[in-house]
Amino acid sequence: MSSPSPAVRRPLPWLPGVLVCALAAAAAWAVHWLVPAVPLLTAAVVLGIVVGQLPVARPAVAGSLAPGLSLSARRLMRVGVVLLGLKLSLGDIAGLGWVAIATTVAVVLLSFAGTFWIGRLMRLPGHQPLLIATGFSICGASAIGAMSGVVKTKDEEAATPVALVTLCGTLAIFVLPLLWHPLGLDAQQFGHWVGAGVHDVGQVVATAQLAGAAALSVAVVVKLTRVLMLAPMVAVAAVVERRRHVEGDPAVKRPPIVPLFVAGFIVAVLARTFVHPAAVVTDSADTLQTVLLAMALFGLGTAVRLRTLVGTGWRALVTALVSWALIAVLALAAVWVSTVG
Repeated sequence: MSSPSPAVRRPLPWLPGVLVCALAAAAAWAVHWLVPAVPLLTAAVVLGIVVGQLPVARPAVAGSLAPGLSLSARRLMRVGVVLLGLKLSLGDIAGLGWVAIATTVAVVLLSFAGTFWIGRLMRLPGHQPLLIATGFSICGASAIGAMSGVVKTKDEEAATPVALVTLCGTLAIFVLPLLWHPLGLDAQQFGHWVGAGVHDVGQVVATAQLAGAAALSVAVVVKLTRVLMLAPMVAVAAVVERRRHVEGDPAVKRPPIVPLFVAGFIVAVLARTFVHPAAVVTDSADTLQTVLLAMALFGLGTAVRLRTLVGTGWRALVTALVSWALIAVLALAAVWVSTVG
């Protein structure tokens, strides 16, 4: 009697999941094209969440597609974060003036600390306080992906913060314009408020463009100033995580002091500032970055389980909503301080 033949290992097990993520990114792009008010990356996250809830799709999501979804959520996210650096010019940021820069940095630090404290107060599990604080204070889902790569969280643990930052960022698109005139803000002040208080770059664009080109220009520069804080915040988290490993089990491989993708992000910022790459290079990198982040966020979205989130995630929802309000108030204060300055 012959022994059963060993199972044949399938080559490129990640390929099906990556292809699905690519198709989802194309679908999200189509949604954004048809409804420009819906940011592309928001559409990608929502599409991933919807697919993750479909009973017919769950076996594939947890089975044959899982390697590719995980690769997209982690590695493609990191490449997208590196390319995000090519949007940043230190010269544009310097043009805001030292008061605006200082207040923007203060908003990031205070909102990060406040959100982290609220998350701990609400007894959120694991790294959720850190991930929610990172996403809400810096640059949304892409910041969550970057931070989760440093602290080595599971996709399921990062999925809830991604869903919450997408929810609150989408709410901001509709709520902040309603408060624009009642607060007595002019167009540029409104743009500053949006850039300092809304989470994802796409959500900032969707909100600020309602006030015109001047507001959009200010909003994007202020927002990218917040994005610049991603590198030091993630680097600090990496140092803390490294010390934790040293104090825990010295035999465990320690994370690098500065993760490779963070170093790549810094190099990209410096290249945009001093090398001045051609427009075709920056435009191509921007398109690729958007595609990669859309694929990554779809992958993360499929890990969200709404039933679990609704049943046990009320503390995370409260944390997110309080953080959203906190950042909006801090950002408005930054606008007023910058105006006086």
